[in-house]
This record gives sequence, C-alpha cells and structure tokens, in this order.
Amino acid sequence: MLARVANNLFWMGRYIERSEHVARFLRVNYFSSLDAPDELSQSRQFVLRSIMYMSANEIIDSDIILEEEEVLYNVGLNIDSPYSIVNGFINAHENARSARDLISTELFEAVNRVKHAIKGYPVEKLVKSQLYDFTTIVSNATSDIKSKIQSTLLHDEVYAIIMLGINIERGLQVARIINSKVSDASTVKKIYGDLVDGNYQWVTLLKCVLAYDMMRRSYKKAPERTNTLEFLILNAKCPRSIKNSLNQMNKYICMISKQHEKPVNSAAFLIGKMTSQFKYKLIEEIDDNLEEFTAELIDKLANIAVKLEEDYFDISHTLDVKAKA
Repeated sequence: MLARVANNLFWMGRYIERSEHVARFLRVNYFSSLDAPDELSQSRQFVLRSIMYMSANEIIDSDIILEEEEVLYNVGLNIDSPYSIVNGFINAHENARSARDLISTELFEAVNRVKHAIKGYPVEKLVKSQLYDFTTIVSNATSDIKSKIQSTLLHDEVYAIIMLGINIERGLQVARIINSKVSDASTVKKIYGDLVDGNYQWVTLLKCVLAYDMMRRSYKKAPERTNTLEFLILNAKCPRSIKNSLNQMNKYICMISKQHEKPVNSAAFLIGKMTSQFKYKLIEEIDDNLEEFTAELIDKLANIAVKLEEDYFDISHTLDVKAKA
C-alpha cells in the first residue's frame, strides 16, 4: 500500500468521526437548553459560545454578541470553515476517492451519498428551522458509514488504519466535549452556586457522547461530576471513553506495525505508553487537575496523530488537504 493512500484512509476515518461528534454536540447542546433548569443554561448566547468552544476551539468573550444563524452556518454548512460538518464530509469523500481501490463499493457509495446530501442542504432550512433534521441526517449517515467499514471491509491493514483514525479522533473529540461541558458547569456554578441542580450539565455531556443510558446502568445513580468523568475517561467497557479509544488504538497499531521492538518516541511506543498509564489511573488523580489533564491529553493525542503520519504515511509527499486540529 502506498503511504499516500494509507494517509487517505487514516484521514477518512478521522473526518467521519469528527463530523459525527460535532453534529451530535450541536443537536444535543442546542435542544437540551430549551429545558435547562437555569436562565444561563437557557441563554442562546451561552449555548452558542459552548458550541464554538467545542467545534472551533474558540473562547469567545461574553461581551461579544454572537449571531445564531452565523454560528449554525459556520459549524454546519460553511465550506470555507475548516471545522464545519460539510467540510469534514467533503474531505472524507476526497480521501475515500483517493483510496477507492482498497475500500468496498458499499462504503464509498455511503460516503458519496452523505457528502452530496450535506453539500446540497439548503442553508436557509438549517439556520431557520431544520437543525434537528440536518444533524440527525449526519448522525445516521456516519452510523451507516461505520457499519459499512465494519461489515464490508477485510479486517486487515486497511481496516486497521481506518480504525486508528476513527479512534484517535474519537479520543480528541470526547476530550473537547468534556472540556466544553466542564467549562459550562463551572460558569453556572460560579453564578448560581448550589441553588441550581448541577446534574443538568453532566446529563448533557453524557448525551453528547451517547453514554447517558449506559452510565445510569453502570452506576445506578444520577450523573454527577465525578461518576460522569470517571465513566467517560476511565471505563474501558464504554465504547466512547478515552480509555477504550486508547485500547483500540493500541490494538490497531499492533496490526500495522512491523516492528517487534517499538523505538522510543515512535507512534507505537507513545500509544503503548499512554495506554499503560491509563490502565491504573484513578479519577481522583484526574479530577484534582482536570483542565490541565484534558489539555495534556489533547496535546498527547495530537502528537500521536502526527507521529503516526511520520512513521507510516510519509506525509511529506501527501497533498495537504486536511484541516489538522
């Protein structure tokens, strides 16, 4: 397999996973606010800032008034916006097309369908009345694409490279969602203290990553800060947790690595080291310095992604069509 083609497969997986998380965060955060227990969480400006923090990594000053239609357009359908959902699918399609000989017809057609559906979606409908419909189309389409990856591809190196992209992006996106909702919860607590039920932000966080029901099943109690963070960061059985993503990355890097010994600072070494560290981590160690922990986590995952490209994909010969975040 050409390194360039392997790089395309890796980024196809990343773009698909990124688009799914941005779409779900947009839908859950926006519509959950309608039933929020406090005035701040119901505030459209508060919700829009949270959306921009997660999707674009932008911290917007509270004095700046955001235009709702502009934010929804930029996150959803603005082709010139590097973090937009439509941009993610355009890039996923381009990468799938470049690796057409290695993936199934069913997978390529699934990516092709959603790319055209999203690219042709009316902007007026998205920003005025059909945000729910748009984000549901994206969520259903990404589920269909990942089903095609699972059920139509040989589970060989091609599959392993795609799954590496999916899992490294999942870890990054879940970390960003945690960052955003922890920031929201902290702001609400500063204003209202214990007068407002803080569980709302943790319920919303869990729903943003499709983990609410399983968290309730696991803990048999209402979500609160500690058990929510423990579930999403350290529960290896939760498919959306950081720990599970690392375990999956370690599994798939072993499939594509030809070296029995992992050189220090190689992608395989860094993934193995991080996976081992998480094996014995405790939530008490994390919760005391959560902001520092999530910032370091995002930096480490981003560094691993760069090392993967350097070690396996020879990106110096690859066209830079990727908005690497």
